[in-house]
Amino acid sequence: MSTQGPGAREIRGRSVVVDGARMAYWESGPSDGEPVLLLHGYPASHRCWRHQFPALARQHRVIAPDLLGWGRSERPLHLRFDYDTETARIGRLLDALGIHAVNLVGHDYGGFLSLGFVQTQPDRVRRLAILNSRAQSTFVPRWYLAFGLSTLAGRTPVLRALMARLPFVALHRRSFGALVRHGHVDADLLDTYIGWMDTREGRRWLVRFFSEYRVTARPELRRRLGEISCPTAIVWGRADAYLRPAIATELAERIPPAELTMLDDAGHWVMDERPAEVTAALEMLLAREP
Repeated sequence: MSTQGPGAREIRGRSVVVDGARMAYWESGPSDGEPVLLLHGYPASHRCWRHQFPALARQHRVIAPDLLGWGRSERPLHLRFDYDTETARIGRLLDALGIHAVNLVGHDYGGFLSLGFVQTQPDRVRRLAILNSRAQSTFVPRWYLAFGLSTLAGRTPVLRALMARLPFVALHRRSFGALVRHGHVDADLLDTYIGWMDTREGRRWLVRFFSEYRVTARPELRRRLGEISCPTAIVWGRADAYLRPAIATELAERIPPAELTMLDDAGHWVMDERPAEVTAALEMLLAREP
């Protein structure tokens, strides 16, 4: 990842050990700035924030990890990747970085984890942003079935070996086709997202991940939305093929300090499709009194 333009800051690649495994992360901005943690979604990496990174780093210490298993981080097969472990792992990442509280921004899977983290460790979140995420809900029927079948195969011994032989790269490349055609994502960037799935290690870890992932809605997260008291931004591309806009409106209605930015001509990858509007919404959130 690189920065361009006047006032742009260097983005430094680093790593930290979390749960005994190496997690890669990228950092920019003043070291004494208020920290902002950017969590990517499935199947991306820290680079999905490339448009927002330079602007947010002008005044804040911005940190974007590749979550364990994704991007350039380790893919340990012996660790747990169920929801409770993954949300708690955010806290252990902050501990490893020597940070108590952050402004937490999550897209897709990262937003799903962020919602659980703010509910279980509210004192560690100064402000919250959720972008096009299943959050308290789940996927539209087509993708509920696709991800549900993946989780079933991942936890069924007789199907696990068959799943590990699937052409994951080709399947994911097809799902990103429109983004590539419209110039929002180039082929090189896409390869950094999914190229590792073409390795034996990568396929084994992806099956491991799905064996503990669950697609059902999370009523316990929905019940506690009203308890979130930090300034919150919900940023959503209405044309999302995976997730209904009703998820966003429910979040905005049930979280008392939430503000909703609904972008009509954007889909799931809202940071790529409408980067300026997403950056502006995040800057407005960071300007709110925590």
